[in-house]
Amino acid sequence: MSRHLTSTPFLRFALLADAGASAATGLLLAAAFGPLSRLMALPEGLLFWAGLAFLPWAAGVAWLAGRPAPSRRAVRAVAILNLVYVADSLLLLGFGTELGLRPNGLGAGFVLLLAAAVAGFAAMQWAAQRQAAPSPAMA
Repeated sequence: MSRHLTSTPFLRFALLADAGASAATGLLLAAAFGPLSRLMALPEGLLFWAGLAFLPWAAGVAWLAGRPAPSRRAVRAVAILNLVYVADSLLLLGFGTELGLRPNGLGAGFVLLLAAAVAGFAAMQWAAQRQAAPSPAMA
């Protein structure tokens, strides 16, 4: 199996959609963590640092999307790390009270909405890397 993929429109879309949504979410959380914290009953620090963490992630995924022959392992890693994010989000909601986290309905809905979007990105990325042909130049 080739280590690199021929970039396709679907693969680029799957990665760029993730990068764009991650950048927008990161900027929103980092810039408005105070009001969002009060609105959703989530800790300011969690929102701020999560927002900052989204920004290098978005840059890395956007960089990968721009490669003419992205690494198959890198695309798979993005999809798998997205699934880790989904699991972490569900664990946060399921066991966050043990850590003192008590989001209100809007906060829980926000976390679930992000998790659903990220799960969708992971599914698209996995499907796109399976459909993409090996890169002949990088084989």
